[in-house]
Amino acid sequence: MKEQKSNPVSRIWQIAESEHGRLLLSVLLAVLGVLSGIVPFVSAAKIISGMIEGNTEWSYYLVFVVAAFAGFVLKTILYAWGLSVSHKAAFSILGEIRKRIFAKLPRMPLGTIIDTSSGKLKQIIVDEVECMERPLAHMIPELTSNIIGALAVWVYMMIVDWRMGFICLISVPVGLMFFGFIAASYGEDYKKSVEITQDMNASIVEYVHGIEVIKAYNQSKTSYQKFKDKVFANASFYYYWMKKTEVCQGLCYTIAPCTLITVLPVGWYMYISGNITADVFMTSIMLSMCIVGPIIAAIQFTDSSAKLATTVATVDELLSGEEQDHADTPVEFATHNIELCDVTYSYHEGEEVLHNVSLAIPEKSFTALVGPSGSGKSTIAKLIGGFWDVSEGVIKMDGKDLKSIPLEQLYDQVAYVSQDNWLFDDTIMNNIRMGNTSASDEQVMEVSKASGCDEFIRALPQGYETKVGSGGTHLSGGERQRIAIARAMLKNAPIVILDEATAYIDPENEALIQRALTGLIKDKTVIIIAHRLSTIIDADQVILVNDGTVECTGTHSELLEKSDLYRSMWQAHVSEGGAA
Repeated sequence: MKEQKSNPVSRIWQIAESEHGRLLLSVLLAVLGVLSGIVPFVSAAKIISGMIEGNTEWSYYLVFVVAAFAGFVLKTILYAWGLSVSHKAAFSILGEIRKRIFAKLPRMPLGTIIDTSSGKLKQIIVDEVECMERPLAHMIPELTSNIIGALAVWVYMMIVDWRMGFICLISVPVGLMFFGFIAASYGEDYKKSVEITQDMNASIVEYVHGIEVIKAYNQSKTSYQKFKDKVFANASFYYYWMKKTEVCQGLCYTIAPCTLITVLPVGWYMYISGNITADVFMTSIMLSMCIVGPIIAAIQFTDSSAKLATTVATVDELLSGEEQDHADTPVEFATHNIELCDVTYSYHEGEEVLHNVSLAIPEKSFTALVGPSGSGKSTIAKLIGGFWDVSEGVIKMDGKDLKSIPLEQLYDQVAYVSQDNWLFDDTIMNNIRMGNTSASDEQVMEVSKASGCDEFIRALPQGYETKVGSGGTHLSGGERQRIAIARAMLKNAPIVILDEATAYIDPENEALIQRALTGLIKDKTVIIIAHRLSTIIDADQVILVNDGTVECTGTHSELLEKSDLYRSMWQAHVSEGGAA
């Protein structure tokens, strides 16, 4: 289901549905804590008033001392309790957001994921979501409680003496006026800061991932300069942003708290004139200081508010992104015949890569897709595998539109091995077991033998328990490819797609794998994209793809007779010594 966009606060409230109780409890505790914190100030005012008026009864002072102490203790307890509750709710919400993102990614077209840099995805999933911790755990309870607390103090002051209530507020709007100058552009500035940080992170990830190429081609100076420019651009933006706001921010924090500038002289004049009592005067002094504290605390959450709005917008953009539109109800398969009917597809608008492609792949057949580089072979294979949905036309499996098949069920029908397979930074055993997480060690070893992996795996220091490194960097390209093939074999899906899966394998191991595949793909629908034409001469059908269209279909022998392009490809292959 596609996530619905809304304003940041209501969106967070929607995501945090399971935590509504704890969030409301944290707000209530924070409000009670702020109100408890006022008690010591009121008590101090009463004590000073008593002293001015010459009250010598110890019981009078004892009551207010105890009240002040109780208010302080209660404030501390309620504050700590409220923060504990809000933090539990916040981390639960962050976990829920990350779960939604990870659940969302598999439902999005693969092209969308590819077009989004890994640095940006990392920034969103790790950093941006983490930025929501402070707004959720602190801003919601504390901002609410500070506003309510300041309002409650002011209302009490108005009850004590309405004139002093208005007098104490004179400096506040003046200070907040300067803050308004900052707030006018703060949201846009913060959004820009997120974008420039994402740009820097993407550059860092690109630099680290490309370090091998950088060193091989002696481009460290050029590449480092690009990386350095991004870092300096990030630092420069923050420097000038802070410099732009520092004067207004300083004036705001200096003027707004100065309630005593008006309360002391005006209050003193009213006191000596007999318009107010000493008790009212002292209470006004103490309470005026209680108003500014919560207001300043609330102002300091402006940064958190901007973060929350920008972060929610960024996360929501991902959560509300386009999804592959598939049914939810599983279907029954009688066969696994595959049919493409007038399929047109574009990765990006205006860049059509497949044009009205129609072809049929019978169940349990061996079909080869061949053609020049960039002709659309891999795109066809990935569309069949469900990585994207077609723009126009329809792809059918057992006569059913792929869109009528739930994505999870569709993925179960296909084992896909490409020329660039990702291995996780885990053991070889667990990487192969990704094909079937319930498989036993013996089953993993069995497919490893069948795919030609067992011998080199056992020669490693820890055998099947050897860690392969991030992306499989501790293994050679051929070794990674054989493990990926073993993983696909273990999945035992009825449809097997090998997208140039033998590209990195030497001829000796390729022959071994081809012999193993002959037995292991029995009774399966096999689709192979091969750059070595000698590996597909026994295919039931060879589909020649050229410039996004199906140019010719037939067996290897038939295509040699009727297709000039296929014949030239075969001759080039033979001249390179690729013929069997």
